[in-house]
Amino acid sequence: MHLHKYEKIWLVFGTVCLIAFLSIVGVNAFAHDHTPAGGIHTIDPEKVRETAPFNEPGVKQLDDDTYQAAIVASAFAYDGGETLEVPVGKEIIFKITSTDVVHSFTIDNTNVNMMVVPGQVTTKAYTFKEPGTYLIICNEYCGTGHHFMYTEIEVTE
Repeated sequence: MHLHKYEKIWLVFGTVCLIAFLSIVGVNAFAHDHTPAGGIHTIDPEKVRETAPFNEPGVKQLDDDTYQAAIVASAFAYDGGETLEVPVGKEIIFKITSTDVVHSFTIDNTNVNMMVVPGQVTTKAYTFKEPGTYLIICNEYCGTGHHFMYTEIEVTE
């Protein structure tokens, strides 16, 4: 089979572009340690309320500079205890799961944006730099009351 000169040029160009693209993706994924928001921790969605830390949702201090916020997403509400209040400048580890359908956990004006899937524990660490009240919303349509699914987190000095 005979290939025309221009066909050979385009084949070489396409192959070089493919190798360059895959190399860039590989370097970004592995060398820069880019990973999904959560781990591969699983939980029985029917026993969420019996499994730590979701049996007592809310904010708990782990050490001097680290807090953990355990939150359960369910039909049109986030259960994070009575109030979600965290200090500014401290690392907050959000652990979230769902009891029913897929939800989203997005803290407005931050880079916290996670999918909350039944049967999986999604984890994300974040440090708030400014005090204030931050809106937490669900960006994943979860049913007819989806627009009521929000809460707030208070970041204090």
